[in-house]
Amino acid sequence: MSKPLDGIRILDFTHVQSGPTCTQLLAWMGADVIKVERPGVGDATRKQLVDVEGADSLYFTMLNHNKRSLTLNSKTPEGKEVLTKLVKECDVLVENFAPGALDRMGFGWEAIQDLNPRMIMASVKGFGPGPYEECKVYENVAQCAGGSASTTGFRDGVPVVTGAQIGDSGTGLHLAFGILAALLQREKTGRGQRVLAAMQDGVLNLCRVKLRDQQRLKAGPLKEYSQFGEGIPFGEATPRAGNDSGGGQPGRILKCKGWETDPDAYTYFITQAAVWEKICDVIGKPEWKEDPDYATPPARLPHLNEIFGAIEDWTMTKTKYEVMEICNPLDIPVGPILSMKELAEEPSLRETGTIVECDHPERGPYLSVGCPVKLSDNDVTVTRSPLLGEHTDEVLSEVLGYSAEDIARFKQAGAV
Repeated sequence: MSKPLDGIRILDFTHVQSGPTCTQLLAWMGADVIKVERPGVGDATRKQLVDVEGADSLYFTMLNHNKRSLTLNSKTPEGKEVLTKLVKECDVLVENFAPGALDRMGFGWEAIQDLNPRMIMASVKGFGPGPYEECKVYENVAQCAGGSASTTGFRDGVPVVTGAQIGDSGTGLHLAFGILAALLQREKTGRGQRVLAAMQDGVLNLCRVKLRDQQRLKAGPLKEYSQFGEGIPFGEATPRAGNDSGGGQPGRILKCKGWETDPDAYTYFITQAAVWEKICDVIGKPEWKEDPDYATPPARLPHLNEIFGAIEDWTMTKTKYEVMEICNPLDIPVGPILSMKELAEEPSLRETGTIVECDHPERGPYLSVGCPVKLSDNDVTVTRSPLLGEHTDEVLSEVLGYSAEDIARFKQAGAV
């Protein structure tokens, strides 16, 4: 079966997480991703958070599946020769260097265009154009600068970053979308273009409902927030709302049976208006269906603490899975808090390829995420990450057409 991106060649100058996330997605869709790394060193994450001595870290392996590794020292004349030829042969160059790094190498946008007018040059940066565009950004900095941290956590606590890597991996997802759009447009225009994904922009894009609430504040308090029901005034900015639902229907995380010893024995429970009467029956409060203090969504707002307290009294008698089994047939929206251990052991996620097991020559079998997007005509096979420089000779000969003598010359010069 052919892949959507068969025939597309990616020159991958990315490292750590945001860029590798992007290029891994493209590799899963069939692109030939050539990861360029420094000889003898490689991507910094190869040796970060090492858990198996002498093997690449999980940090590296889980972000670089389905790629080929080429070692290249672009500071040597021979390395520049190879890189120049790679630019001419590839469709997309992806980088997340510090600002200005490619220009100093002699491969800025103008030079790339001269070598290959069809080249798409895609970049991850911390900030877009503006006062902070020269600043370096890391995951938690992006979450803070993009609005996520200020709106995450509880009202009386400090801002909190999320465990989901929305700054790095989230921006990588946005960049992959931009690259695909540029490739599609190139079919019409014949020209390459620049694609920029700034981490601050990506995080803010994922925080759009909080930007929505910022504007709604002008019309009055946010009534679906617990803060309103507790009679606490709102300030000028969207507040932290704990585990409130962001969709307008009150929701909270509630304890389930076993919570005293299991830190993940919780469920998320939404008191959706359409199923309120069913909720009343399930939790043993049928009188609330007709009581004017509870019968309508506006009437319930001042009583949310009492309502969720009663629901929690019921959920604490059930496991989080039993809550699902009871509520889902009644269309009551609930969801268990699943730990990483539970997710790693979930058979259905293995069956769909959402979690995969790979075998690595240095570290042995390991679990990783698989492709999160499923196409009916594209069965994604996840292959292990490459060893440092594993495909150097292969790329030089098969992609660039260099002879064995040329390759020996490059090695002698320390270029590869």
